[in-house]
Amino acid sequence: MQNRDTFWDRIERTLVGLLGAIAMVVGVVQVVGRYFFPQYAISWAEEVIVYLVVWGVMIISSQLVRSDGHVRPDLVLRLVGINGQRWMEAFNCVVALAFCVGMVWYGFAIVHSSFELDEHSATDFSFPMWIYYSALPVGGLLMFGRYTIRLYRYVFAFDPQSMTIGHTAEHEMIAPKD
Repeated sequence: MQNRDTFWDRIERTLVGLLGAIAMVVGVVQVVGRYFFPQYAISWAEEVIVYLVVWGVMIISSQLVRSDGHVRPDLVLRLVGINGQRWMEAFNCVVALAFCVGMVWYGFAIVHSSFELDEHSATDFSFPMWIYYSALPVGGLLMFGRYTIRLYRYVFAFDPQSMTIGHTAEHEMIAPKD
């Protein structure tokens, strides 16, 4: 199997890994501080961990689109032929694109409102909430890009060997034994 990772894939996975590592470090520092050095405990750790995890989830959702990881009606797709699967998947992409447009549109409205109101978290950390809310339109844009590629492939570059239910997906590949 050839390596199909793109620069986009590596950037997303690296960012999510970094966000997760930072969240873990903040959590460990907070727990150690709370139990062993209470005078140095940080009060905003849970808040920061939530922000990091939400950003990670919104970024990695794009990878789920790339690897067929989102929830979909596989049972229904298995009941129709290859051509039916192709056009049902294309329809799914169109619906998902509309959803992504809504995420981006309303996400930007939320970010804009939060920025204009100079909204900050209610904790001592006083984090600017527009940064946190920006995860919504960013995740929507990333998924929009992936669904656009996916739709193009189903409509103009369809390969029944690799793009239908029942094939071995990229993430299910088992390395051959020597």
